[in-house]
Amino acid sequence: MDFSFTDEQKAFREQVLKFSQKELAPLAEEADWKGEFCWEAWKKIGAFGLLGLTYPEEYGGSSSDVVTACLAGEAVAYGGAEGGLCLAWGAHTYLCGDTILVHGTEEQKGKYLPKLSSGEWVGAMGLTEPGAGSDAASIRTTAVRKGDYYLLNGTKMFITNGPIADVLVIIAVTDKEKKTAGISAFIVEKGSPGFSVGRELKKMGVKASTTGELIFEDCVVPAENILRKEGDGFFIALGTVEWDRSTLMAPFLGGLEYALDACVKYAKERVQFGRPIASFQAIQHKLADMKVIIEAMRLLIFRVAWLKDQGKFMNPVEAAEAKLFVGEFGMKAASDAVQIHGGYGLMHEYPVERIFRDAKLGAIGGGTSEIMRLIISRSIFSAGKPI
Repeated sequence: MDFSFTDEQKAFREQVLKFSQKELAPLAEEADWKGEFCWEAWKKIGAFGLLGLTYPEEYGGSSSDVVTACLAGEAVAYGGAEGGLCLAWGAHTYLCGDTILVHGTEEQKGKYLPKLSSGEWVGAMGLTEPGAGSDAASIRTTAVRKGDYYLLNGTKMFITNGPIADVLVIIAVTDKEKKTAGISAFIVEKGSPGFSVGRELKKMGVKASTTGELIFEDCVVPAENILRKEGDGFFIALGTVEWDRSTLMAPFLGGLEYALDACVKYAKERVQFGRPIASFQAIQHKLADMKVIIEAMRLLIFRVAWLKDQGKFMNPVEAAEAKLFVGEFGMKAASDAVQIHGGYGLMHEYPVERIFRDAKLGAIGGGTSEIMRLIISRSIFSAGKPI
């Protein structure tokens, strides 16, 4: 087994890290404090080429592989970027753009991907509803065909980039009698008749990403905006949320690396009882635990990325394992980072406070830890016997 990265990948990661440290980190504290989307940071990552990283060059991308995309996500967060920016980037590039790339027609890809790649347009995906989160099969938003268009009715909730999105992939029911086989996916543009943005939601963490409610009231969507065909939406959604459970976890990894460095620096400088707290075994053990968690996260995340690069695009168990570990143990590492800083760890001006709040999303967004455990346990018993 080869766990090494190519020289090109290492060089690219270093470039992204330096870019983040210089251009994005200085914007992080203010963006988090205001709880507002940072358009300046968005334009910077667009100009750097991160928004279309995995798209073909013909659509303005770089044709990068998934492992390289994970390296970029890790490096941006490790450089000190605010978590909301990383979340907005992931929802835009992977949940929206990659879904169009994989399932869209040539006309759809040519129309939307160049604008998504440059950052001219912001993308989003609408799956979650007020009464349907982890249970995606229970969505109630409907799409009824009327000649050469569909009418969408329903509400989506907790949609990252929703309030600012120019183009969205929306999952809706076209035939409720068929259950999951009656779910379809559509491309919806901002300004479509009958489409409006409801409440913009304020969050505990990743505050600089916009999150909102989407409302569809006889929303008119051209029939050519369907992805694949009627009934393929559930399959499309499963493939899309796998990004949420793997590649989108890379910034959580980078954020904890940033926190570990901050803890080491603080532990060397903070003196108690006449010596730096780094000399106390209790602090050393917390740092050791953080390091082990970070390395385990890296292996789990990059395993899924490598599988995708090998052409295995559906890896539900591996993605669930990565997501579960990041969500549960990432929160422990973030909590230890705050504990090491003591009272200062509760102060807004110390980045570990922000990282702690951001880390909680890992156990909720893109499928809760409880759902990840369900996926994993089912795989154990479906193999014939528990292991």
